[in-house]
Amino acid sequence: MDKNTIIGLLLIFGLFLGYSFYSTNKTKKAREQQEKELATQVKNDSDSVTIQMDSAKLIAKTDSVSSGTTTPTASNKTSVFGFVDSAKTADYVVNTNIAQYQFSKTGGYIKRVEFKNIDRYTPKDAPKEKLVLFDKEATTMSFDMELVDYTVVNTKNCFFTASVDTLNVSKGSQVLTLRLYPYQKADSTQTAPLLDKNSYLEYCYTFYADDYKFDYSIRFVNLSKYIRSKKNFTLDWAANLTNVEKNYEYERDATTLYYMDNLNEVDNLEERSSDKEDFSTELKWVSFKQQFFTSIIIAGDHSFSRAHLEVVAPEAEDARPSLKNTVANLGFGVADVDSGKFDMSMYFGPNQYKLLEPYELNLEKQVPLGWGFFLLHWINRFVVIPVFNWLEAYGFNYGIIILILTFLLKIVLFPIAYKTYLSSARMRVLKPQIEEINDRYPKKDDAMKKQQATMALYKRAGVSPMSGCLPMLLQMPILIAMFRFFPSAYELRQQPFLWADDLSTYDSILDFSFNIPFYGDHVSLFTLLMTIATLVYTWLNNKMMAVGGGDQQKMMRIMMYIMPILFLGMFNSFSSALTYYYLLVNLITFLQMWIFRMAINEDKLHKKLLLNMEKPVKKTKWQLRMEEMVKQQQQMQKNTQKKIK
Repeated sequence: MDKNTIIGLLLIFGLFLGYSFYSTNKTKKAREQQEKELATQVKNDSDSVTIQMDSAKLIAKTDSVSSGTTTPTASNKTSVFGFVDSAKTADYVVNTNIAQYQFSKTGGYIKRVEFKNIDRYTPKDAPKEKLVLFDKEATTMSFDMELVDYTVVNTKNCFFTASVDTLNVSKGSQVLTLRLYPYQKADSTQTAPLLDKNSYLEYCYTFYADDYKFDYSIRFVNLSKYIRSKKNFTLDWAANLTNVEKNYEYERDATTLYYMDNLNEVDNLEERSSDKEDFSTELKWVSFKQQFFTSIIIAGDHSFSRAHLEVVAPEAEDARPSLKNTVANLGFGVADVDSGKFDMSMYFGPNQYKLLEPYELNLEKQVPLGWGFFLLHWINRFVVIPVFNWLEAYGFNYGIIILILTFLLKIVLFPIAYKTYLSSARMRVLKPQIEEINDRYPKKDDAMKKQQATMALYKRAGVSPMSGCLPMLLQMPILIAMFRFFPSAYELRQQPFLWADDLSTYDSILDFSFNIPFYGDHVSLFTLLMTIATLVYTWLNNKMMAVGGGDQQKMMRIMMYIMPILFLGMFNSFSSALTYYYLLVNLITFLQMWIFRMAINEDKLHKKLLLNMEKPVKKTKWQLRMEEMVKQQQQMQKNTQKKIK
């Protein structure tokens, strides 16, 4: 690694930091204003929901019938759909091989998702807990219906019936059907209102035994005599996403809404702040995405006609366990309220590339693989992920998989590394000649002459300073691709290796009771080892580099030592898999340097360069053309001067 290589790396690092600071400052003021507006709106919505819930409880208490019956009773304080569950039985439950889903009888929406084979993060000494994505009142899904008397009823306040309370899907598929029946007003011959079994709103949920995705359909049957015959409705979906991972701050900053528009373009709201956006065009799907899990609603043959999306970041600095509040108001249309329906599907599960990609809906673009630059996601999609999937089939520990992957990548990059080292060796063996030039031009005013003489020396010797920089830059996309892959790889979640109990987050060997600015409240051993290895690599590089003792070179050396210290603070809370990978890269690089040093005889290389310097420099066709153009210009100037005289 020569001077130009270091300059290139410093520029890249500086651009990276500059962009981060620019983005942070740009969104800071917007975040403060949005949080004030959105927090006020959420508070109002929350108060409204609380009032509605209290009202529903009051109705249930007033109109209850004898226990032991599951027949709902109509309340004279509500609309034709104003039924409450007088028996107060448990929610409807669906069990598949991978999850348990609970549906609220009041509202008919999915209110709880618990995975059977996935654990949430718990401290080492605490018992394991199954991961619950939503629970209790953390999520709602409903829409408004305008009745013929112009009053409005919301489905979340209505009682839905089902043929079974519990559905077990161990193979194939089964359907849970929930229905909301209106009631006919009692006449003089009736003692109580009667259900109209010929008219109903129906929710059909089709579950598959081993799939995180299930079908969801809303169907209207003979409802024109109860609700106004409008064709457009708005499905309101809201959720309070809560912390389930070790690194709360990282999970919070990775939580937001994703969506795909009618052009199949995937985008998202702000991740690090509150944000909202309205859409008058169609959307195909919307998701509430966390670090490793995502909740998606997908339109069927017809897209959502319009949408309002919103994410609200908590105001408090430490609002655990709440990550963000998310809202999606999605427009959908039906042909009529007597026989219309709207088909959808939902996915509650891991935000994992190999699970999402087969659906062919661009759902995998929620996994941050570097989609903004084609090289990054190509490396991750076509190299890293396939190697991971291939090696994990053999049952290897993921720490071993990362080791094998690193070796494979270094083997592929071996010719580039060799060319980089050879270029550095050529520069190094010319150190005596470079020192002669430095002695010849000791003054600062002669800096240009010294630079020209140095470049002329390189040209005569057949050495290109850029030949060491370009191969290094070719390796940068791989390093950055790994930077995007490891923190977002679901495969690494809760996978232990050595002292790290979870490769997807930081490995802590010592926790502090206080926070150190720019460093954190813990010591990550992989990060510490990576930093030490980088410092050793820098020291070895400085010993071999052909640099003099000028002020510029001294400052360059200081910067080379400062960078690893900066990385120590930056990576301390990052995925331990990432810092472990960078540690391996440094260690394997040490091995490569030793091999190259044994293979390259620098004395012979120096003699070869000296012989090159004795040969006449062969000019390229481009140089010859440029010289010819210069001669022509000089001749034209002479002719012009003669005419003037």
